[in-house]
Amino acid sequence: MDEGPLWWPVRQLIDAYGSGLLSPVEVCEQAQERIARLNPLLNAVVLSTWELARGQAVAAEEAYRGGTAGPLAGVPVSIKDAFHLEGHVTTLGSLAHADDVRPHDSGAVRRLRQAGAVFVGKTNVPEFCQSATTDNLLGPDTANPFDPRRTAGGSSGGASSSVASGMCTLGLGSDGGGSIRIPASFCGLVGFKPTYGTVPDEGGFRAFSPFISVGPLARCVADARRMHEVLSDGGSSASDALGDAAPRRVAWCAKPEGRPIDTGVADVATAAVNALASCGHDVHPVDLDLGGWEEIFGPLVLADEGERRGHVLGGPHELTWYCRRSLAAAARLDPAVVAAARSALAMYRERVDRWFGDYDVIATPATATTAFELGCRPSAIAGESVSKLWGAFPFAVPFNVSGHPAVVLPAGFVEGLPAAIQLVGRHGSDHELLAVAEQLETALNVRPFTRLPAGVSA
Repeated sequence: MDEGPLWWPVRQLIDAYGSGLLSPVEVCEQAQERIARLNPLLNAVVLSTWELARGQAVAAEEAYRGGTAGPLAGVPVSIKDAFHLEGHVTTLGSLAHADDVRPHDSGAVRRLRQAGAVFVGKTNVPEFCQSATTDNLLGPDTANPFDPRRTAGGSSGGASSSVASGMCTLGLGSDGGGSIRIPASFCGLVGFKPTYGTVPDEGGFRAFSPFISVGPLARCVADARRMHEVLSDGGSSASDALGDAAPRRVAWCAKPEGRPIDTGVADVATAAVNALASCGHDVHPVDLDLGGWEEIFGPLVLADEGERRGHVLGGPHELTWYCRRSLAAAARLDPAVVAAARSALAMYRERVDRWFGDYDVIATPATATTAFELGCRPSAIAGESVSKLWGAFPFAVPFNVSGHPAVVLPAGFVEGLPAAIQLVGRHGSDHELLAVAEQLETALNVRPFTRLPAGVSA
């Protein structure tokens, strides 16, 4: 592994900046060099913001000298191309927005800027973030640093690939249907979806409105927590202290809804749960009823898309096949189905809330497979037929529908590819959930970035 500062955790990086042993400008230059070298292979970054990044790095260096450095001062961060960055294009992965320069930062970007982050580039997304793989008509698919023939996942696939390949330290993502946690699982990262509604993106892009959360992609839980604190309150509570990881009651659901899961992935997740038990947590195998989310998620997402972007169907710009299909389905949507989904949403959230009367944490596998080849979603897993839409990653979306905080962290490898576990907490228990995740991270001691292929890690 390249042990240079782009691979360091945030705490180590800012300590080096503060002591004068390392310059934010030097690290920014390393990030830009790495993007230039690796991005043709991975297509993680769609817009390199070199001039902006250098100015931010110079400002961070001055802030450290003056004792005014923010909680992310000088830290290289990539920005998912679903967030607005002042004076730069936000493509949303669509030809319809390929030249749309935004006049202001959206809320999440503004808080990162105020915290002193260095924006190294904007990262690739599927069109309007409407896919769990990152492919659009603007350029090549985003590839996985562990095997560039495979997907990085989506919709925060570009963000995930940029962090996992060492182009930056942190990635800004959003999660409306697993869009942080799926690519985190595939790329060996920590991905955190906060409690629904707790991290706004004022003035930003709107999609998956009843379900979406803004959150971090990082290489360790401590880094994810620091970025989350900046996103949620500007970093006023930023801390490197391990939170309360007192013994918790954990519901372990090995095969949610009885859906097929790859044997190797299941084994990795089971080993991680055993490690939780070894940490002193009270683990109970359970069969939780997660069913019903598809009948809620599908109609409400389509209704949202139809309302916000129905006008692009039949317009002058070519659309991806999945965007055309979604917008056409939205146009045919029965209002009674949407109304029923809205009613069912409240009941679904109440149902999941009741489980937390008996348990503090729910644990599941993060995905049903490891990263698959680009353009080749599996039609069968473990010998059973699955839907190409959700078959590879059915375990994230239920907790978008329920709105609970959820974190994914690397737990091991299956044939050289990362596999992960998902932990879910009560509404508002974000800090406590991350404390449990950090304790498990220490117990597992999984270091994915020692296994990147030579062409990416060199």
